[in-house]
Amino acid sequence: MDEEKASGVVRALGAMSGTSLDGVDAAVVLTDGVEVMGFGPSAYRAYSGNEAGVLHAALGRWPGEPGVAAAAELVNAAHLDLLAGFEDIDVVGFHGQTFAHEPRGRGTHQAGDGQWLADRLRRPVVWDLRTADVAAGGEGAPLVPVFHWALARWIGAETPVAFLNIGGVANLTWVDPQAPDPLAPGAMLAFDTGPGNALVNDLVARRRGWTRDEGGALAASGQVHLSLVVDAIAHRFFQRPPPKSLDRDAFAGIGAAVGGLSDADAAATLTRFTAEAVAAALPWCPSVPARVLVTGGGRLNGAMMAALAEVLPSTVEPVEAVGLDGDMLEAQAFGYLAVRSMRGLPISGPGTTGAPGPVVGGRLSWPAG
Repeated sequence: MDEEKASGVVRALGAMSGTSLDGVDAAVVLTDGVEVMGFGPSAYRAYSGNEAGVLHAALGRWPGEPGVAAAAELVNAAHLDLLAGFEDIDVVGFHGQTFAHEPRGRGTHQAGDGQWLADRLRRPVVWDLRTADVAAGGEGAPLVPVFHWALARWIGAETPVAFLNIGGVANLTWVDPQAPDPLAPGAMLAFDTGPGNALVNDLVARRRGWTRDEGGALAASGQVHLSLVVDAIAHRFFQRPPPKSLDRDAFAGIGAAVGGLSDADAAATLTRFTAEAVAAALPWCPSVPARVLVTGGGRLNGAMMAALAEVLPSTVEPVEAVGLDGDMLEAQAFGYLAVRSMRGLPISGPGTTGAPGPVVGGRLSWPAG
C-alpha cells in the first residue's frame, strides 16, 4: 500500500460468512475509515450442501475440538475462492466464521486464518476483529454499528434512525447521525435483539430439507401460537439492559417447543418470535426511531417484514429504500472496519459492545515477503 493510500481513501474488500451458514458475501467500499465515499463491486459464493454440513458440525465448538480444523480449512478455501476474483484492492477485512461465542466464558471463536489468506491474495488482511473487545470486557458483538453510523451520514439522515440486521441472529443499531464521532457518548446504542433467521432456517432444514423459508411463504400460511411466543419472551435475555449479544443457538428452547406444531404453524410462530424480540428491544433505545431500516436475509421474508410492521411503532423498510444493498451491507462493513483497525481507530466501545472504553480490534497480516 503506497503512502497516499495509507492516509487517504482506500478500496477495502470486506468478507462476511454469517450465522445463517448459506455462503460468503464479499463487497468493496471506498472509505478513509471515517466517512463512506462510495461502493464497488460485490460477489457471493454459496456453500454446497456438503460444505454447509461441515460448518454445522462445528457450531458451538472451539479450536482443537472434533470437526473444527476441517471447518476452518473450508472457511479459508471458500473465502480465497471468492476474494481472488477482485482486483485493485488495498486491504481485505476478513471476518471468518463464528462457531462459538461466550463473551463471559471461553471468549469468541471465529474460524479462518488471515495470514494464510494474505499470503495467497498478496494483500494485507485485517482479521480476528472480535477478540480484543472480549478481552477488554466487551461482548465482542455487534461490530457493524460503527459502519451504520457512517451509513446514516451517507444517506443524509438528519434524525436518529435504526438499522435492524436480521441474519442468523438479529441485531439493532440506534444511531444519531448528528454525533461527531460514532463512539462519542450518546452517538449509538447497539445490541443483539434475539433470534433472526436461524430458528426458522433450522426448522425447515430438519422438516423439509430447505435452506430457508423462501419469502416467508410457509410462515405466511400458518397460525402463530402466541402462548409459545409469550413464554419465549420471558427469557432472562430480554430483561438484560444492552449492550448484549447472543450465540446463534441461545433460543433452542422455543425451537423444541414448536415440535408438535405443523410446519406452517411452527414457522409462523418462530417468525413472530423474532419480530416480538425486536419490539422488546426498542424501549432500550434513547428515543423511538421514526424509521427502522432492515438489512440481512430477513428483509426478503415477507412474513417477517409484515410481523415487524405489525408490532413496531416505527416505519419498517428494507435498506434498499435508501439506496443501500442489504445483501452486501455486512461485507461492506468489514471492509470499513479493516480500514479503521489499520489506522488505529476504534471499532467498538461502551455503546456497542459494552467494552469499558473504545477498542481498536483486529490483527493486521501482511503477505509473506
